[in-house]
Amino acid sequence: MFCVLAVLVGANLLNNLLAPGAYVPTCVVAAAALLLIARWDGLTRADLGLDTVALRRGLWWASVLVGAVLAVFLVGLALPATREAFEDERAAGLTLGQLLWRVLIRVPVGTVLLEEVAFRGVLWAMVRRRRGTAWATAVSSLLFGLWHVLPSRGLSRANAAAAVLGTGPAGSVLPVAATVVATTAAGVVLCELRRRSGSLLAPAALHWAVNGFGYVLAWAVPRSRGEH
Repeated sequence: MFCVLAVLVGANLLNNLLAPGAYVPTCVVAAAALLLIARWDGLTRADLGLDTVALRRGLWWASVLVGAVLAVFLVGLALPATREAFEDERAAGLTLGQLLWRVLIRVPVGTVLLEEVAFRGVLWAMVRRRRGTAWATAVSSLLFGLWHVLPSRGLSRANAAAAVLGTGPAGSVLPVAATVVATTAAGVVLCELRRRSGSLLAPAALHWAVNGFGYVLAWAVPRSRGEH
């Protein structure tokens, strides 16, 4: 477990502070290191939700989940009460090429690969084998929430919905705290999806859909208004 945490701390620091430009290579190398640690720990592909049966089952779950996320996002975009959540300057300022890079490379090969292998794959399987499913979900989800402390800095300046939490010191602390709580809860959902599906592909598909479609809609909305 210590080796897994060391890899994650190192990757988090590199991605957010030390070498953000090497985000995708860092994620790929970290994910590979975690899989090696899992093998050293005696975990099988089935334990990780990556055996052939699990991947086949996960494909069905993935198709359903991706379609469901898109439908929910489109409804949210159509409702005035939730439309503001899609106003994010980090995505709105991207060129088309940058958007495609994020949606097709950075998110699936970087974010989703590392985070799903780490939190719903290796960590979840390690803790589950030693302490059971409930402990595995709790530990994995809490660490997943804490993983987002550094990436959530400055969120209130970039996202209109997060700005309601305030400016100044409160505007810095509250969005981070809210992000940790929200991503911990999301971690619970993803772990439960991993348990029910028996496949790592199912939470990975949901994860990509939320991030990927989020980028696309946040990029497209201001352009539909002629703002970019």
